Amino acid sequence: MIRKINIVLLTLSMLLAVSCAEDYLDTAPTNAISAEDALSSPENMMLVLNGLHRMMYAQNPLTGATWSRTGQSHFLPMFDAIGGSVIHSARGNGWMRADCQWLNHTDANTTTNRNIWYQRYHFIASANSIINKVEEDGLTKDEQMNNILGQAHAYRAWAYHQLVTTYAKGYLIGNPASDPGVPLVFKTEAPYESGPRATVQEIYNQIETDINGAIEYLKVGSSAKNKSHISLNAAYGIKARIALSKGDWAAAAEAAAMARDGYDLLDESDWLSGFNTYDLSEVIWGGRVIDEETNYYASYFYYICSTFNGSQNRGNPKIIDSTLYNMIPATDYRAKAWLPWAPNTNPSASNGQGGFGNDPNYDDEDEFWAAYDLIVDTYGITTRHNTHPYQTFKFLQKNPGTIDPDDVIYMRASEMYLIEAEAKAMLNDVSGAQAALDVLGKARDTAFDATMYGSQEALMEQIKFQRKVELWGEGFSFHDKIRWNDVHDMSTSGAAEVLYQDGFSQGRPSENPRWVFKIPQREIDANPYLSEADQNKY
Repeated sequence: MIRKINIVLLTLSMLLAVSCAEDYLDTAPTNAISAEDALSSPENMMLVLNGLHRMMYAQNPLTGATWSRTGQSHFLPMFDAIGGSVIHSARGNGWMRADCQWLNHTDANTTTNRNIWYQRYHFIASANSIINKVEEDGLTKDEQMNNILGQAHAYRAWAYHQLVTTYAKGYLIGNPASDPGVPLVFKTEAPYESGPRATVQEIYNQIETDINGAIEYLKVGSSAKNKSHISLNAAYGIKARIALSKGDWAAAAEAAAMARDGYDLLDESDWLSGFNTYDLSEVIWGGRVIDEETNYYASYFYYICSTFNGSQNRGNPKIIDSTLYNMIPATDYRAKAWLPWAPNTNPSASNGQGGFGNDPNYDDEDEFWAAYDLIVDTYGITTRHNTHPYQTFKFLQKNPGTIDPDDVIYMRASEMYLIEAEAKAMLNDVSGAQAALDVLGKARDTAFDATMYGSQEALMEQIKFQRKVELWGEGFSFHDKIRWNDVHDMSTSGAAEVLYQDGFSQGRPSENPRWVFKIPQREIDANPYLSEADQNKY
């Protein structure tokens, strides 16, 4: 979203979409699709949307950004690295180390800051182009066009929500009417100028207008056949997230219930199957990654999956907070997704306990290596992979030990039950919160009884626990802590302070400005409406 939003960005959406629409290749070469052609028909507008669907997970060489931050494939595990949910056990190959250390998002010159910013504004520019074209030309809003407009408005709402919750102070802990948000832009024609920072409240007003509009359009034109597309259910899910972050509890609860309608919770077998396909029953929205479009060593599973045959995982197994794990009841089958007994085979483990003789959990070398062999045989990791206590096996490849692609999941019904429970708890609707929580709890734990949590405080503690376990690795922990105004403290998690440094401990978001990402320096330098005075200050 630099001073000139080059229309080439729209062309890029088309190039990213060609594999989704082979019939288009019969009529236009992929290197000669103009912006005018991209918006010349509903079919071509859908190709622009297809480009956005792919951009959700793929490598994105956008103007001002780099290919290495691959949409949600990168940002989901990144937010959990910053939020302290997905714990790195070693220095590894360096990917996300600076995120863990709270160095990347606090530096205006990093690729992380640039890519989130420019990718989200690319979504906005592409959505604007569709919305403006339909309105300016008075195009007929039939079922197909309602679907297109619904998805365009939903993407714009989603992108602005991602931006304002990342580059501005949290709605619930700040002063939305006066806190600076992000530039609010609607134009797509020359001179392609950006704008000043609107207030947080102004951005939320636009987000709510967009998502409510999206829902109305999608009531006419929604299709849930392809989960890469934004369906009516997914739009309700986006609305639920927006309302939750704002503290609009009644709207959050209602939208969450609408979003999960028709999506059955996973049983034990499916929950432990690896989260590698959006065909799972409770997946509402996700990215279908095919062989020809994989990110290889920049894919979601490269960062998060212990079986992926890449240096990020072989030398840096990801682990869960040990204190959190030890709170999981024995009757809860989710405990099987992490291995507290895994031997620490990595001599470079940051806790200094790598290799037999250093691992305090094993005093017999045969038992140490027998445990390792069991993991190799059970999960299909290679003998080049290291293991570590509390290592994750929540995410499993369809073809373990390879670099083959797997799907990326953006939204599940479980999250919606948890949003509904949290919202009702905050409304002090104890029975309503218990009812929503009980459905999810009983699906995961045969002994779960929501009536044990009979107050708002008890409910919120249990809801926090459930979110941290159920949604581990799915990208929520950083923004959850902002909403809850929780401290960031990894002292009892099993993380090594020598590795995490500044990311080992941070004060509450309401008191600590480092929870807000720096605006990219390139944006400050290029946007005539912004100056250094508009930069987030620490």
